[in-house]
Amino acid sequence: MLYTICIENLKLRAIIGILEKERVEPQEIIAWCFIGYEKCEAKFINYAKVSKMIENMLVKNRYNLIEDALDDIITNITNSFKGIKTIRLKLSKPEILDNCVVAVELFRKI
Repeated sequence: MLYTICIENLKLRAIIGILEKERVEPQEIIAWCFIGYEKCEAKFINYAKVSKMIENMLVKNRYNLIEDALDDIITNITNSFKGIKTIRLKLSKPEILDNCVVAVELFRKI
């Protein structure tokens, strides 16, 4: 049986982007992460730790591209927890444009 851990609307402030103004002040980032896994006591996935990993990596690494952040974070999560079958991570920047929210998403099947 495949279960899905859902981390939704994880809000934080981080420096991410290539625009000049994005490199100066942290902006709001909202993350969604969905992890498909098979339930097994030996393969426990701690969603609190996953949430903290996402937040810490975004704040610490000050990525230029959202795509680089997505790839790096997903790799880190899948290396940290066994039993992950699929993972989808979406990062949005709700403040960067006045008339819309921009986001990039990565889906990986393990």
